Amino acid sequence: MSQSAVSKIWRAFGLKPHLAESFKLSPDPQFIDKVRDIVGLYLNPPDAAVVLCVDEKSQIQALDRTAPVLPLLPGTPERRTHDYRRYGITNLYAALDVASGNVIADLTDRHRSEEFRRFLNLVNRSVPHDLEVHVIVDNSSTHKTPAIRRWLLCNGRGYLDTKLPYAATSMPC
Repeated sequence: MSQSAVSKIWRAFGLKPHLAESFKLSPDPQFIDKVRDIVGLYLNPPDAAVVLCVDEKSQIQALDRTAPVLPLLPGTPERRTHDYRRYGITNLYAALDVASGNVIADLTDRHRSEEFRRFLNLVNRSVPHDLEVHVIVDNSSTHKTPAIRRWLLCNGRGYLDTKLPYAATSMPC
């Protein structure tokens, strides 16, 4: 059978054997409650509060072309050199205010809990002090250290409502 015949059959029946889907449901017994809490914060944030979705992108390559990029012109594509200079890596921390769309962001040289704590301090300074802050984060190891747990406990602006996978209640400030 020829390739064109196979292609015609696939198109005729809407077959896409190259596509694959997978899904994994969390085994956490509190998963449904956590999802309801998080979605509830996004859809109906508390009064006098801000809901921030926090994430980071680590090890972003800092590159620069050896010559300027030549701009797109009518009938001419954008042109750039094939080579570049490396300036190491950087890490981006960002907090999206889901209600306003505002972003609080910071770049760091390293990706540790110390840098994450400094980012949380930036968030704390950036949000008006009369607002409670709800931070939603993932399970990154930088979010689960004792220093971060202590910071969240001692802050007193609603940070205890973060969706971290632990309950830190007995740590000294």
